[in-house]
Formats: sequence, C-alpha cells, structure tokens
Amino acid sequence: MAARDERNSAKFELFEDRSGQYRWRLVHSNGNIIADSGEGYATKQKAKQGIESVKQNASDAEVVEEEP
Repeated sequence: MAARDERNSAKFELFEDRSGQYRWRLVHSNGNIIADSGEGYATKQKAKQGIESVKQNASDAEVVEEEP
C-alpha cells in the first residue's frame, strides 16, 4: 500500500453540531473545506452512511455544465 501524499490529501471530519445533529465535512490538508453534508443527521451512523455514499458515488461522477 502506497503512503498518502499529505500535501494533496483530504479527510472526512465527523462532528456533532450545536443542536445535537451529526454532520460531516471533507477537508483538504491545507484546511479548506471541499464539501460538507449540507444537512444534519439524527445519528452518527447515518452521518457515516452519508460519507460512504459520497465515497462510492462521487469518484466517477460526471461534470455537467448547466446552460444559463
């Protein structure tokens, strides 16, 4: 297994917000937030499922440009 290049890596952060909901955000190693859950989840397990869904579905997602 190859080592990850820390300069070009990102991590998912899972956290509980002020209202007791669980959320995630994808953070680049430079600290910039790349994406977030956009919604709170009632359980940590549901938030983890959201992360897994992004991992599985976004790796090959096509880019579609909308016309004005």
